[in-house]
Amino acid sequence: MLRKNRIGQSSLFVSEIGLGCMSLGTDEKKAVDIVKKAIDIGINYLDTADLYDFGLNEAIVGNAIRENRDNVILATKVGNRFEEGKSGWDWDPSKSYIKSAVKKSLHRMQTDYIDLYQLHGGTLEDNLEETIEAFDELVDEGVIRYYGISSIRPNVIKEYVQKSNIVSVMMQYSILDRRPEEQILDLLYDHHISVIARGPLAKGLLTDKFTEKINGSTYLDYTTDDLTTFLPKLKNHFENKSLNNVSLRYSLHHPAVAAVIPGASSMNQLLENVEQVLAGPLTDEEYLWIQSNSKENVYSSHRD
Repeated sequence: MLRKNRIGQSSLFVSEIGLGCMSLGTDEKKAVDIVKKAIDIGINYLDTADLYDFGLNEAIVGNAIRENRDNVILATKVGNRFEEGKSGWDWDPSKSYIKSAVKKSLHRMQTDYIDLYQLHGGTLEDNLEETIEAFDELVDEGVIRYYGISSIRPNVIKEYVQKSNIVSVMMQYSILDRRPEEQILDLLYDHHISVIARGPLAKGLLTDKFTEKINGSTYLDYTTDDLTTFLPKLKNHFENKSLNNVSLRYSLHHPAVAAVIPGASSMNQLLENVEQVLAGPLTDEEYLWIQSNSKENVYSSHRD
């Protein structure tokens, strides 16, 4: 059975592996089947965004959970303003836009509340006070239960920690992207704010299929040569474990992390991810070996 972790100091308890819905695709039957299967096998945390397929992803998720809404922790995001017929989008964290966009998300997902509403980005140039006020008002109105941010910018995260009532921060975090470890994970843990870790499998590089994924790839400050050297070393050290298990469990090891949300574009991927989370945690010794043998990445911008 999947363990459930509390998000921050909220009343939300989410399965330690959620479903990142961005990669579900636009084949509605296939996507709905994946979401329903996820719920059947114990995943209760679904993460989407109004931007994914310009609202279609929210609509698909909404269709999939109609009969199960109260058993699901539903998370979506706001801040990227788009209009039908236009190919791109603009960043808009204004109070007026957030309060209008939430109504469209609710309509698409066929629900009257959102469990976790997240700002989909953010910069120090934003009017943070206005953005925070919008989220606080939505909580007071009962439209959303809690809110968080999705960000990899340390200076932005620190501002929201100090000025807002966020319960979570979604960020990219994996063995190949250890940037949050420099200061953010401990900071959030100390303030009782949870991390939702996206990208724990690093686009498939941190799975047993890594040999076919490298193929000239780079990842942050890992060159192709770095990946060609490190990934086999990692696999050889954990010869009795799947790299999927090692990678998902690495991202879950820090106590600030409430859930990992790998995407799944097929039923097989979904089942594999859940199976590997259930295969068990890393020991402290295994965790420290990975830290000693991988790069200690740090954020190169958006710092204090």
